[in-house]
Amino acid sequence: MKSTLFKILLFALFLGGINFNSQSQTHNFATFNIRYANQNDVGNLWQDRLPHVADLIKFHQVELVGVQEALHHQLTDLSTQLGYKFIGVGRDDGTEKGEFAAILYDSDLFEVLDHGTFWLSPTPEKPSKGWDAALNRICTWGKFKDKSDQVFYVFNIHYDHIGKQAREESSKLVMSMVEKINKENAPAILMGDFNVTPADTAYSTITSNPDWSDTRLISEIPSYGPAGTFTGFDWEKMPDGIIDHIFVKGNIHVIRHGILTDNYGKKYPSDHFPILAEISFSK
Repeated sequence: MKSTLFKILLFALFLGGINFNSQSQTHNFATFNIRYANQNDVGNLWQDRLPHVADLIKFHQVELVGVQEALHHQLTDLSTQLGYKFIGVGRDDGTEKGEFAAILYDSDLFEVLDHGTFWLSPTPEKPSKGWDAALNRICTWGKFKDKSDQVFYVFNIHYDHIGKQAREESSKLVMSMVEKINKENAPAILMGDFNVTPADTAYSTITSNPDWSDTRLISEIPSYGPAGTFTGFDWEKMPDGIIDHIFVKGNIHVIRHGILTDNYGKKYPSDHFPILAEISFSK
């Protein structure tokens, strides 16, 4: 009897009648301000933090991560450590100068179909500073396809830390540019260091759009972690005020959301906690 049942199961599997992978494929995406390589960060230098940043990404099995403040050599360091590719340009000259808002991704899992960068300013097509911003700010985007042929977009931003108007106008611009770039209305992820909490207008400009949701608020498993994301490398107290966010649009199910507080010897890998969201695409 057992032998007969085993043969039936094998035959059903051969015909595709039993699907052991019926669960939707999930992806771990993250946003991570990795802190630029500042040689004045005594005790928190990039060369010391690098292995811990890479190990955090590996341990949490992050397949795609939008980073902020990354200088070109930091990206090449991480690309080597992780075996990931990246897209993006420096904000100062559109090539390699200045900080990147790059997207690192596992090229064994994702194919880049298209990508680009625009500046958060009235002239988004060229290196520029917008409104009352202190610095050039950018959004790097990629059109990706996963192994199940699901096409999706990722937009990774870093808003200005000084200009309130710049942050508000940046949200308006990003909403407009997403519609312009994502013509097929594919599922989209918007992530980054927004430098605003949920109480701010720049945040509500995004969430007031019925197409967009904050992954923290719609996670199937309640969000995990502290009440804030910017630590300034301060080990003595937990931060309050979430300024790093991941938003989603379209047929995306959010399974879990977490603010990751990984540390090593009372040190943090960066002055921001990364945000992780595990998602699946619903058909």
